[in-house]
Amino acid sequence: MNIYDFDKTIYDGDSTAAFIRYCAKRYPKAYVTIIPTLWAFFLYVLGVYTKTQFKEKMYRFLRYVPDAERAAEDFWASHEEGILEYYRNQHDEEDIIISASPEFLLRPICKRLGVKRLIASKVDSGTGRYTGENCWGPEKVKRLRDEFGITECDRFYSDSFSDAPLAEIAGEAYIVRKNMLTPWNEYKSTGKEKFSHMFLTPQFLMFLIVGVINTLSNIVFSTIYSLFIPNTTAAFFPGYITSNVVAYLLNSKLTFKERLGFVRFVKFFISYIPNFIIQTVIVYLYDMIIHGPSVIAYAIAAIIGVPVTFVIMKLFAFRKK
Repeated sequence: MNIYDFDKTIYDGDSTAAFIRYCAKRYPKAYVTIIPTLWAFFLYVLGVYTKTQFKEKMYRFLRYVPDAERAAEDFWASHEEGILEYYRNQHDEEDIIISASPEFLLRPICKRLGVKRLIASKVDSGTGRYTGENCWGPEKVKRLRDEFGITECDRFYSDSFSDAPLAEIAGEAYIVRKNMLTPWNEYKSTGKEKFSHMFLTPQFLMFLIVGVINTLSNIVFSTIYSLFIPNTTAAFFPGYITSNVVAYLLNSKLTFKERLGFVRFVKFFISYIPNFIIQTVIVYLYDMIIHGPSVIAYAIAAIIGVPVTFVIMKLFAFRKK
């Protein structure tokens, strides 16, 4: 018996995103949910909303779709060609599809493919409200056990390492890229994927938000110190240290969600050494060559140092086993 993720595993793309675009073209009123969805995503990044709560807000567009279940059937009538060839060649009636996408959206395509067992997020097609949790990560294993009493399978296929809990209960597990299958433990991420996993994440977005706060506090503190210290570069040092104490507190609580600790505090400041060198050089060169306002030098230095600092901090100061 084989288990499959759906989006980018069986279907070449994200079916939920494609369905949202499909509905928005036919029901323009759905666009009114864009701003509330972006705000919900911001709250999710801050840790105020869970992933389930965020997606529930996102699915509020369904309130502007007269018959979402019928729309799902019509959607697959024009998008079924997106099913990957490898799956068409090997699918079996005993297959199980487990996905975070809404159950009502995947039910029509499962019927077309002859798949009888589907586990997906239970989302009300009229209101967008969830029944239970978003079917993602460990929740998939729980649902598999609760609904079918299954605790292991022969083979598992997915496009994402977030499905590691399912891979662990499979005799064989594969990472899917289009129609290419690679054994789970042999897959090597591409440079583009490594970049996405590092920077195109809510965690990095939260780091940027903290970075903006840190940049502003750095500018404010350095400017204040410059009132008493005539040398721009010299005033930058205490301003940098003061703002980084604030940054440590915010990153611990909001970005990496780790408890405060002396060892981690020391690692945090060590992580900022490359950033400190980069920013100091920029401030020094700016002061020597351009002779512009100090506040501009501090702002440029902070912006350039952010990505470097995030990588070092994630892999060193806040690295999890």
